[in-house]
Amino acid sequence: MAPAAPYQDGSVGELRSGVALHTRAIPVRTASAGPRHAGAPDLRELQHALDRNGPAVERGAFVPVAYRDRPVRGLVPTGLDQIWVADITYVRLLEAFAYLAVILDAFSRKVVGWAFEPSLDAEVALRALERAIGLRRPPPGSLIHHSDRGVQYASIEYRKRLDAHTIEPSMSRPGNPYDNAKAESFMKTLKAEEVDGKRFRNLAHARRDIGFFIDTVYNTERLHSALGYSPPLEFETNFTLSRTT
Repeated sequence: MAPAAPYQDGSVGELRSGVALHTRAIPVRTASAGPRHAGAPDLRELQHALDRNGPAVERGAFVPVAYRDRPVRGLVPTGLDQIWVADITYVRLLEAFAYLAVILDAFSRKVVGWAFEPSLDAEVALRALERAIGLRRPPPGSLIHHSDRGVQYASIEYRKRLDAHTIEPSMSRPGNPYDNAKAESFMKTLKAEEVDGKRFRNLAHARRDIGFFIDTVYNTERLHSALGYSPPLEFETNFTLSRTT
């Protein structure tokens, strides 16, 4: 990994019109994520409250994580599975809310792990992590896992899972969203191009459509200016071939 150049997020100006969503047969929308639905949980407000006051959980359920003095914003990955970035968002269903946890490879922007569950606890983050580890199998000691300061990522169980695979944790500085910009950029893309304006009947309906968007549209078809206008899977394939020839 190399030191970072001045901060530039390749997600700005992404080419969004080149992919037609299979589920609706319309061009990818360019609108940003819409306003919060009435009654929806505001995760940012909850997080700010946690940063100020600490988590309101039982003793022993939370372990503060010492985030790196130089978070991943100061590092630039030069290959796959050097830095993963993680985030959680909510999705409105017809009569409830559900929660999506994702993990992206910071080099290729590919979603390498995701989970979609009805409750906002550590389990949704853990399932995304296990999926990513099972798919990528990173060598011990080779990977930094970066997230915001959410209690899911700071839980004892999550820390144990990272430690078991010798993955180094990194957490954003309080009140600094730029430290996790790539993960948050993906969530904005997901909301704008798949979630906003769509009525999900139930958890299974949302999981099916969101899973299709992640695995088929985003990972294999959606073009990224930061990747030379290639989809993440194609970018990874070309990168791996270039290393073996």
